Amino acid sequence: MTVGHAGQATGLDGPSRYGAGRKSPLGLGGTVAVHALLIGAFLVIPKEIIELADPYSPIQTVNIPIDPPPLPEPTSEKTPDRPVSTLPQPQQPTAPDTIIPLPTENGTITGRPESGHDPVVTPYVPPVEPPRQPVMTDASIDPRAMGGFQPDYPGTMIRQGAEGTVTVRVTISAEGRVTDIEKVSATDDAFWIATQRHALRKWRFRAATRDGVAITSTKVLTVHFTLTDH
Repeated sequence: MTVGHAGQATGLDGPSRYGAGRKSPLGLGGTVAVHALLIGAFLVIPKEIIELADPYSPIQTVNIPIDPPPLPEPTSEKTPDRPVSTLPQPQQPTAPDTIIPLPTENGTITGRPESGHDPVVTPYVPPVEPPRQPVMTDASIDPRAMGGFQPDYPGTMIRQGAEGTVTVRVTISAEGRVTDIEKVSATDDAFWIATQRHALRKWRFRAATRDGVAITSTKVLTVHFTLTDH
């Protein structure tokens, strides 16, 4: 066997590591002693040093106070009123209001204000006006028919020289004509018959009116039959 460069040995079987085939008891014991020394040194180190050397200790933070914002400068403007609370306020006892009765037109008030009760007011009732009487006008003889108003004298009464009267009630229409005639009294039937016939044919009237409107009416008339010398 020959010694080569760089501590390698060569032999028949080729190159091999120096000392690879054996272990030294002294080297193994030294390694154990070093580890035991390190463990013992770690156990005797104070706890405070271990904590200070701990690279994984938590980072502590400190809050830095921020300066408050500056107050606004005072101004001459009026400070706005405080908002009025909308919450219901407790009711406070109050004295009852004095009741003053008011006068009413033609009404009567009863009761006293200090009694604490509302006065009784008699309702005003306006006076009822009496119904207005309509304006009435009676029927009258039409002046245009006045000349033919007297009935013809009955011939029998002329021969007898008899005179008389007839009272009748006639119904006059709104046109002024006689629509009916009724005997009230007569001295003789001859005078009545003559008057009846003449009235239905010849008598004309101005009709009666009610508030200016012509209406049907009745009228009582007396006819005189008198002989005159010719």
